[in-house]
Amino acid sequence: MASKLALALCLSGAAAYVAPVTRSSSSALNGGKEDLLALADSLPGPGTSFWDPLGLADQDYALGNVDATVGNDATVAFLRHAEIKHGRVAMAAFLGFIAQSTPLVAGEHTFAPYRGYVANVSPQEQWANIPLLGKLQIFIAIGMLESYGEGAGDDSYVHYMKGGVPGYYPEIRGKNNGQLVLNLYDPFNFGMRDRSAEKRARGLKSEILNGRAAMFGIFGFIAESKVPGSVPLLSSIPTFPHSDINTMIPFSGDFTLLPQ
Repeated sequence: MASKLALALCLSGAAAYVAPVTRSSSSALNGGKEDLLALADSLPGPGTSFWDPLGLADQDYALGNVDATVGNDATVAFLRHAEIKHGRVAMAAFLGFIAQSTPLVAGEHTFAPYRGYVANVSPQEQWANIPLLGKLQIFIAIGMLESYGEGAGDDSYVHYMKGGVPGYYPEIRGKNNGQLVLNLYDPFNFGMRDRSAEKRARGLKSEILNGRAAMFGIFGFIAESKVPGSVPLLSSIPTFPHSDINTMIPFSGDFTLLPQ
């Protein structure tokens, strides 16, 4: 389904609002806790401030380094990158859930979008009805794009844990037949990468806030779908889709690694 593919693409990092500029680990809004404090104070909208009840901004993780930790700056960059990506996934999931709840997507189709398609079921059931090979194709695409985003880019590209920009996804280079021919960010070259640094910075901050809101939104959808009445605003919608499927076990209808 289109919304599932969009979700897969967003997991790749989906490219940020900033250009690939080489930076040091002390660059503005890209270091440790001090930069997080500055970022929180600069976010648009009322009521935005630094809030870290788990103390994540003070952590120093190993993150695959067997000999020592990577340092606080790299740890914070890792967490910032993860938040931006999860926000993008949540935005895609939020819109995808809405789209998959409409007759246009969930209704009858002249040509079935996949083998075993069943009309007029919930988004969770639509996913469950996709054949296993179709699901694996989506996850393989996610892995390929994720790998590219972690280790590709031109000479100016710097990894986000080494002073680069959290959330940035490099342009896809060496496009040939059989490969992706469009970049994930501004695929039709509308000049989004050419915007001023101020506009790009504000766009990224707005994306962070929208991603946080979308994370609450999609979990609200899932909660109401699984437990009717848990979200009063949504329970008042007569056509809101409900499902007994456990969303947190995406392959439950195909196989399980847990004992039955």
